Amino acid sequence: MYNADLWKDYELLDTGDGEKLERWGRYVLRRPDPQVIWPIANENEQWKTADGHYHRSSSGGGEWEFRTKMPERWTVEYGELKFHIKPTSFKHTGLFPEQAVNWTWMMDKIRNAGRPIRVLNLFAYTGGATVAAAAAGAEVCHVDAAKGMVQWAKENAELSGLASAPIRYITDDVFKFVQREERRGKKYDAIIMDPPSYGRGPNGEMWKLETNLFPFLDFCTTILSEDPLFVLVNSYTTGLSPTVLHNMLHMTVGRKFEGSIHCGEIGLPITESGLTLPCGILGRWEGK
Repeated sequence: MYNADLWKDYELLDTGDGEKLERWGRYVLRRPDPQVIWPIANENEQWKTADGHYHRSSSGGGEWEFRTKMPERWTVEYGELKFHIKPTSFKHTGLFPEQAVNWTWMMDKIRNAGRPIRVLNLFAYTGGATVAAAAAGAEVCHVDAAKGMVQWAKENAELSGLASAPIRYITDDVFKFVQREERRGKKYDAIIMDPPSYGRGPNGEMWKLETNLFPFLDFCTTILSEDPLFVLVNSYTTGLSPTVLHNMLHMTVGRKFEGSIHCGEIGLPITESGLTLPCGILGRWEGK
């Protein structure tokens, strides 16, 4: 288990009854979480007075109920990194705090590489990994199919003082982009990907993780440099185990380059119970 336990601006206060209670900076939000299948041990005042509560609809989706007047968005910090937080109509806030374990790890890898590092961040969302890699001194290419998410990532970089950092922002289908980069002969020292279970590209391209992840990961090895630093794969797909991710990394990156593979669950510590909430899995291939 890789625990994101270095946060100051984020805290998982409690969990229960299919929900989690979180502090994002000065605001407390109550949101659904499918992993929380145990009851609330003590539904105290913290639960009842959350600033925002996302209610699921029986017909799908849901909506926020705000008990206090809140800004449209606000800022949280993780070390030197800064991010805009905004409750969205899909219950998300624009940031997955458990990914902090990867930000810390990749920043350390990049800073200790002793050479310029070029990073490709695929399915890059609002740019948590992009901001972390750029802050560590890497040149970054940020690719996501959603124009709004790419703009949000750019704003996060600016917020972190990285407006002039060498970051290239691309709104495109990731598979098509990687194919073009391979034809151009472009190489990267590190690749990060956070693929969804299902998804569509900007022109309706279909993505299904169980069908597409292995061939996509395999093809990505064609744009790795001769001495890759790392390949990082995250997944929130239910049923995909760390061992499966290990096997895929071994059969793709591991067949072409010498290195080591580490896989496991990502988690957030729960303040009230002292337990850990599982939040997906990661797979890391590291060059020697």
